[in-house]
Amino acid sequence: MTVNLLNYDGKGLVDFCAGIGEKPFRARQLLRWIHQVGTADFAVMSDLAKSLREKLATKATIELPPITSDYEAADGTRKWLLAVGSGNGIETVFIPEVNRGTLCVSSQVGCALACAFCSTGMQGFNRNLTVAEIIGQLWIANNALGVNASNDTGEQSNKAVTNVVMMGMGEPLANFDNVVTALDLMLDDHAYGLSRRRVTVSTSGLVPAIDRLRERCPVALAVSLHAPNDVLRDQLVPINKKYPIKELLAACQRYLPDAPRDFVTFEYVMLDGVNDTVAHAKELAKLVKDTPCKFNLIPFNTFPGIGFKRSTPEAVHVFRDVLMQAGYVTTVRKTRGDDIAAACGQLAGQVKDKTRRTTGLQSRVCG
Repeated sequence: MTVNLLNYDGKGLVDFCAGIGEKPFRARQLLRWIHQVGTADFAVMSDLAKSLREKLATKATIELPPITSDYEAADGTRKWLLAVGSGNGIETVFIPEVNRGTLCVSSQVGCALACAFCSTGMQGFNRNLTVAEIIGQLWIANNALGVNASNDTGEQSNKAVTNVVMMGMGEPLANFDNVVTALDLMLDDHAYGLSRRRVTVSTSGLVPAIDRLRERCPVALAVSLHAPNDVLRDQLVPINKKYPIKELLAACQRYLPDAPRDFVTFEYVMLDGVNDTVAHAKELAKLVKDTPCKFNLIPFNTFPGIGFKRSTPEAVHVFRDVLMQAGYVTTVRKTRGDDIAAACGQLAGQVKDKTRRTTGLQSRVCG
């Protein structure tokens, strides 16, 4: 039986190599070939002994999720639909900017948290993604964008993806072990070598998992807040009933001393007449006064079967101004890739719902 080496971080590859009678330095070589050079072919790994390459060919694979579709928007945004078996699909989006390239990565097929405004939440949940399916999204993006080294020395080239946000389909911290192993690969200098400051995990508020992330792999933290009080957040983000805002903010405060950034990003989807008034903004500013943070306001992108509407531009700007006047850095997320349905709220995966919530085909937003 063969194993997929994309499921292993550095330590996992050391253990794998030991199991086939190879020394630890072989694991570092494999990391470079797989993740820096971006090859799935053992035969081209020229600094491995021929006997090892032959052994790998019989005992291991480097198997990636197949690409079902690949679209590029007028603004350069790129979207891939990846097949993950049993009729399920996930989407990955690359957003190019002047000084960086950000990849929005999925962590689950569907989502069980059922946030009221989230299209993936309407689909229900099928399963967690494997490490290979998570890190494979980064591998595929770098290779598709044509920036991996193509020589036979294993030398790393500049990557198109400089930032990763775990903001795609699913709740990353509900797939903790696989997500953290993928994070280890993103941060490993022998693999992708990304800075902790440039890797962000977004959560709807799984408090115990935030504490685990702080202890295990503290990267930049984003929290999907979306409401300034428990009554409203209970309706919009049902996990709040288990971990209310006071507990969530306390977890954020515990996280920050170990985090690569000295603030938490609070994501806030702007819903017309629901959470976007001046009163809401003032309540929000008061709520987080003891938590170093910045705000990312997200214009809502509607989808079939949902009753919410996007806040007006005027409401968004007034809301932003109230927060800024209270001293908070506040940005309004730009809509990118909407002509290929890659903007927030427009991703279209495929989920065979094991929770039997719905048979819809829309997937969650980046964010």
